[in-house]
Amino acid sequence: MSQVPYDPSDSSRDGYASPDSPLAYHLLRDVEVEITVEIGRRLMRIADVLKLTPGQTLSLSKAAGEPLDLYVNGRLLGRGEAVVVGDHYGVRITELVSAEPGVRP
Repeated sequence: MSQVPYDPSDSSRDGYASPDSPLAYHLLRDVEVEITVEIGRRLMRIADVLKLTPGQTLSLSKAAGEPLDLYVNGRLLGRGEAVVVGDHYGVRITELVSAEPGVRP
């Protein structure tokens, strides 16, 4: 399917811009999304969770130095490494991934 450049005077297109059009992205600039950085996971029984105490350490599924997973609205966007920026943690993105071959993230 070929994409035709967006023409606001063309009422037959119902005002939709092609996905590659800068206008399409401009319309989404103010949409908020949830960003999640996952450092690891662990499967535990509820009985063990109830035994957790302050100061206790949980080992996670990832080893130190492994890339952190970066999710946008629950979908994997990329991977990165933890950094400290002033008094806050941050993530330096090292890789962007695509859910489908040939599709840009």
